Amino acid sequence: MVSPLSSPPRATYRDVLEASPNMVAEIIDGTLHTQPRPAPRRQRAASKLGGRLVRYYDDDDGGGPSGWWIDDEPEIHFGEDVVVPDVTGWRRERMPVYPDDAFYSVVPDWVCEVLSPSTRTLDLTEKRDLYAAQGVPHLWFIDPLARTLEAFALNDGSWTLLTALSNDAEVKVAPFDAVGFPLDVLWVD
Repeated sequence: MVSPLSSPPRATYRDVLEASPNMVAEIIDGTLHTQPRPAPRRQRAASKLGGRLVRYYDDDDGGGPSGWWIDDEPEIHFGEDVVVPDVTGWRRERMPVYPDDAFYSVVPDWVCEVLSPSTRTLDLTEKRDLYAAQGVPHLWFIDPLARTLEAFALNDGSWTLLTALSNDAEVKVAPFDAVGFPLDVLWVD
């Protein structure tokens, strides 16, 4: 019997595996968080962003600088913590071999979370703190309803805002500042 003063049991990877297939399951600091799959506008923004970045930074034939692995909704393990960011990138010099596992264990060089009413608080608090604690150098937040992008860089363990863009501003922001694109390609009218 669990006493009223004891903590609930810590979530484990088994909880992630047993989550409903229509949910995204994550563990942060021992707590299981589940959210429904992304709504269409949010998913569209993430897919369009991933497509642009793959074209210029992950595809050797895209005319950009290449040198990245860009993936949508990868499962990343930071020890016992498990997260599923919307779009993520690894420099190939840090992760020269693409993994065969069902998840990634290498800390990404860049993470993008696409905000929605159901994920906003978790993304802007616990996940942001976890990414800083793990040493993720770059973090972007995209809000398809507000039509904004905020880009941060990690400096001495704290996030520094690099820029805040809106509507049709050019996205040419670290670490993807070699080739730009208009932010409004991510929005559905």
